[in-house]
Amino acid sequence: MILKFLNKNFFINIIIVLLIFILDRISKIYVVSSVKANYSTELFKSKFLNVSLIWNEGIAFGLFSFSNSNLYNLISLLIGIIIIIIFFMIIKNNNIKKYPLMMIFAGAIGNLYDRLIYNAVPDFIDFHIGEFHWFIFNIADIFISVGVFFMILLELIGSNKSENEIV
Repeated sequence: MILKFLNKNFFINIIIVLLIFILDRISKIYVVSSVKANYSTELFKSKFLNVSLIWNEGIAFGLFSFSNSNLYNLISLLIGIIIIIIFFMIIKNNNIKKYPLMMIFAGAIGNLYDRLIYNAVPDFIDFHIGEFHWFIFNIADIFISVGVFFMILLELIGSNKSENEIV
């Protein structure tokens, strides 16, 4: 049964997930080390983009930041369970849905790694227009968001096909 999964596609999928994870790790290591070297959390500032380190102790986009470590650990455990569920969804899918799931999986692994190692996730990409700032995020968040967007798009396309087939 295990040999069934160890084929060419399996190794390509592993490489995709590892590349996303490594890209996320390298970006976070670079930003954190630059902040330490410059003694400033603001590394870059422009009209629409700032690179500025914050430590996110909550979940997506800093929501539900906690000072209670038990609640933080519970949320981390729930994230771990969701990652395991996504892993099994990837294994079960042999169609195009596998790729957005892999993006979500790799991004979630990257952020969970930070939660476990640093007890917070380093976020540093700050898009803004004038005084309106979007949530500060990182590379893992980009892959999670793009993966979710494509999953929604694939579901909408799939539901349109099934509606057209019924008629």
